[in-house]
Amino acid sequence: MTASPLPIALTAGEPAGIGPDLLIQIAQQAWLVPLVAIADGDLLTQRAAQLNLPFQTHRWTDSSQAPAPAGSLYLQPHSYTAPVVPGQLNPVHAQDILATLRQAATGCLTGDYAAVVTAPVHKGNINAAGIPFSGHTEYLAELTGGNPVMLLACPGLRVALATTHLPLQQVPAAITTERLQQVLQVLHHDLQTRFGISQPNILVAGLNPHAGESGHLGREEIEIIEPTLAALRQQGLRLSAPLPADTLFTPKYLDQADAVLAMYHDQGLPVLKHKGFGCAVNITLGLPIIRTSVDHGTALELAGTGQADTGSLEAAIWQAIKMTQ
Repeated sequence: MTASPLPIALTAGEPAGIGPDLLIQIAQQAWLVPLVAIADGDLLTQRAAQLNLPFQTHRWTDSSQAPAPAGSLYLQPHSYTAPVVPGQLNPVHAQDILATLRQAATGCLTGDYAAVVTAPVHKGNINAAGIPFSGHTEYLAELTGGNPVMLLACPGLRVALATTHLPLQQVPAAITTERLQQVLQVLHHDLQTRFGISQPNILVAGLNPHAGESGHLGREEIEIIEPTLAALRQQGLRLSAPLPADTLFTPKYLDQADAVLAMYHDQGLPVLKHKGFGCAVNITLGLPIIRTSVDHGTALELAGTGQADTGSLEAAIWQAIKMTQ
């Protein structure tokens, strides 16, 4: 007999946002693998009533269980310490949010889950509770180890980031030889092992306008980026020269590329989200676990209204399933 597939863990993210709504909405269809929500079952039931959608939870006990029928999810319960009001942030929920992430990550490390798919969190609300938190990517790296690299993907485009959630004025100092080597080696390795691309072709954006204009608009390309790329090419990586970001994202270049490395968050992600918002997936590379997520925020104003779009979460689940195979 063929063994039952390991489940995919789902976290609900910020409970006052659309995360619970999305879990209930994707539960309306049957999935090929079991989905296990690590969440407050009472919250999901209450939100389902607000959405006027049929919903049941079943306790997840072992990996022999078949996927849940449409209209239901498996549940690993975590009760929140205070009531949740849709659209109203409450810092007291920060510890609950992080607890569900810890439970999901630990379950992936122990082999209970094949992957974790995360709904969006509100970084400001977690910080308001006095907890330093810059994002899922960094937090999961602290829990699991590894060298995290943020990659967003949509049909026809993958964009990885050399730096993630940094103020813009701190970005140049963070573009170091060591950082670029680490990110590009992880990106190359995971494109091979998790995406099945034998010889990835990676385009690299310059940091400065016009990729520095031969040093007239900045010297990072000359002094740091290109020497690092040259050394990595000697190791067999297929890497472009630093390219101007304003022309890199055109068919001339992208048609032959497997991924783009942008130097900072808002250099690469606006292009990707323009191309694929609503179906893009946030993937954390470089970890010992598989983690995917949505490409959007908590949308507090939509919580409980039934207007949340499940497209990105569905894409994240399918991407996680594909990567586990």
